Amino acid sequence: MDSLVTTAMAHEQGFELSAMHVNYGQRTWQKELESFRSICAHYNIAQCLEVNADFLGQIGGSSLTDLSMPVSGADLQGDAAIPTSYVPFRNAGFLSMAVSWSEVIGASKIFIGAVEEDSSGYPDCRKVFYDAFNKVIELGTKPETAIEILTPLIEMQKSEIVRKGVELQVPFELSWSCYKSEGRACGLCDSCARRLRAFSHAGLRDPIDYEERPLYI
Repeated sequence: MDSLVTTAMAHEQGFELSAMHVNYGQRTWQKELESFRSICAHYNIAQCLEVNADFLGQIGGSSLTDLSMPVSGADLQGDAAIPTSYVPFRNAGFLSMAVSWSEVIGASKIFIGAVEEDSSGYPDCRKVFYDAFNKVIELGTKPETAIEILTPLIEMQKSEIVRKGVELQVPFELSWSCYKSEGRACGLCDSCARRLRAFSHAGLRDPIDYEERPLYI
């Protein structure tokens, strides 16, 4: 959902879009890839890169990639430690791939739908992380390269993201957030819970199908 709204924002700003999807061995990679392709078709994005980074699954350490680990349930108060769904240093890998591709195709901006304010507390979703990575790009690319990571959602609440998506007429039905299921979203994992609460706070019904649809306050 966050990536979809970020894509819509970049599209609204008039950028010529290219899009990257990463299969890192996550439980729902097939559904996420289907969503990626549908969203690219919706926005007429012709230049799409599908990367296989399943080494993250081999490394393990996350309930998203290790089937022996249970996926964390909802923790909407943020009281728990970093959840089991955290994939160790995942976003750094994603950004490295995106920077490499951007340098080749001549892209100047990398949009990523990271959210710090209303998130699961992942350390690689903080603004300070992306500020630091922009410095890494400056130091680690050719002198003439000028690439900047943009995080337009970083300080937004999830309900604000939903409202922004409605404003931009995004196809929420094409997006996928569930950590566990590729059929109907489970409705119980932390990602589903935050998404359902966001739609509820925005006074809207999430258009995707759920196995369970609790009311999260």
